[in-house]
Amino acid sequence: MNTDADRARAFYLPDFCTSRVTLAIVLIGELTAFVLTLARAATIDFWTDLTRSSLFLLWVGLTCSAVLCALRGRLVRLTVAQGSSAVLGLIAVVVAALSIGAWLLGRTALVLEAGGAPLFPHAAWSFTLRNVWIALVVTGLALRYFYVAHEWRRSVEERAAARVHALQARIRPHFLFNSMNTIAALTRSNPPRAEAAVQDLADLFRATLSEKRETITLAEELEVARTYQRMEQLRLGSRLRVEWKTDALPPQALVPGLIIQPLLENAIYHGIEPRAEGGTVTISGEVAGGQITIVVRNPLEADPPLAARDGNRLALANIRERLALMYGERALLKSGRFDNEFIVTLRFPLLEKAAAPAAALGVPTQ
Repeated sequence: MNTDADRARAFYLPDFCTSRVTLAIVLIGELTAFVLTLARAATIDFWTDLTRSSLFLLWVGLTCSAVLCALRGRLVRLTVAQGSSAVLGLIAVVVAALSIGAWLLGRTALVLEAGGAPLFPHAAWSFTLRNVWIALVVTGLALRYFYVAHEWRRSVEERAAARVHALQARIRPHFLFNSMNTIAALTRSNPPRAEAAVQDLADLFRATLSEKRETITLAEELEVARTYQRMEQLRLGSRLRVEWKTDALPPQALVPGLIIQPLLENAIYHGIEPRAEGGTVTISGEVAGGQITIVVRNPLEADPPLAARDGNRLALANIRERLALMYGERALLKSGRFDNEFIVTLRFPLLEKAAAPAAALGVPTQ
């Protein structure tokens, strides 16, 4: 059974209560008035004919927009076919009522005494039927456009979600095998640490394979990355050093899941593991002008193999796509080699949710 939320997501009409859609209605009405005025041989001046057509179509457009805005709560509960039929019916009724109203206005004493009768329709039924047919054609085309645009938008979101799930399910086999081998060794030498490692691994898999939420808090994302660091620390020991300079980051900021952990994974896999002496990964963050900036740095060999240079592309492409989906053009991801470092920079708007106790988030307090 579909819930109201599912139906709202499937409803393809835009929100006619917004100023952006209202402006679009006004522009469509003006364009239609201009085309109709050009198409017919009017008995009056062109500009006068355009003015009266514009006024009438503005009344029609704004009234229809107001009706659809007021009835959106009911329309959203209908199927696509039912909703489309209801919209066409509502538009036909509104246009017919306004057409008859315009004809009646032209018969008032005020208009007749002012000599404005030629500006109004003379035959009520032909004027009304013509307007209704024009409105149905224009509305039908608009509904088709809205439906195609909505389906395209849903397709983009579903493809992005599929890529997110693919990234979440992609745990490097070598990491899993090495972690299990490390835990097996710890069970003999340090059982308490082995137990903690198993818990860390379970937490990491729970976070990376979860499909319940598309966004998490920055505190949760950082904790996932730190859990991953602890697992790799068991294997690499003193060769791996991670500097966290993230105290300035707001813990309640909303971010797409898995935007930092994959960068740390790539930094270790391509930057630290190939080096006999290891190295330091630096993760820093700041907030300025309503924008969050996160920078991940790792050392590189003087001439890394081509496979290593190409290895980051999948994770970076997924992160870039999810940032664009959540923040649009306001998000930025830059990456590249600078001297003997590989640097990735994330920048996106600060969006915070209501503060919650740290314990509720599962994040240890300092």
